Amino acid sequence: MLKYFFIFLSLSVSSSFAGQLPEMVIGQEKIDPGINLIFEGAIKDDVFPSSNFVPKENSDVHLEVLANWNEDAPSGSPINGFVAYLRITAQIKNQRDSVEKIITLLPHINLSDNLHYALNTKLPGKRDDLYSVKFIIQPPASSELGLHFDWMNEVGSFLAKPYTFEYKDLDFSEIANSKRR
Repeated sequence: MLKYFFIFLSLSVSSSFAGQLPEMVIGQEKIDPGINLIFEGAIKDDVFPSSNFVPKENSDVHLEVLANWNEDAPSGSPINGFVAYLRITAQIKNQRDSVEKIITLLPHINLSDNLHYALNTKLPGKRDDLYSVKFIIQPPASSELGLHFDWMNEVGSFLAKPYTFEYKDLDFSEIANSKRR
């Protein structure tokens, strides 16, 4: 019984430590060339301009992808620095009735995560339904990012290759029912 008390205490403290708001870590991945990806469901927030980032009043969750260089990144890449120019979409599917929607995560900045990809969004169903989310990572179009000769020689003719990660049985109800302020 004491063991369960400490587990409960640990979970309670981790989600409310120092006034931090709960975030739902959906998954963590490493991709080439040396990029860490953290997929999260966060509490919807005011992001400006709201016409681009969906007003929080019209949202249930704030889906995020943190994309940062890691220790395996090509030389010159700042460790933990933001990986810009990725094109990231999320396909959100309600597992109860298979209704789905696709959103494009846009780069923006805040004080806790700094630069990241995210978007406020309305879930395609009830807040307490279970969802699957497929994150699709695409490199920038060839016209969006120039590549120097040294990058081409060390890494190749791409910033990152395409990747898809899918996570199932996601319960966003706690995040969707929470408020930031």
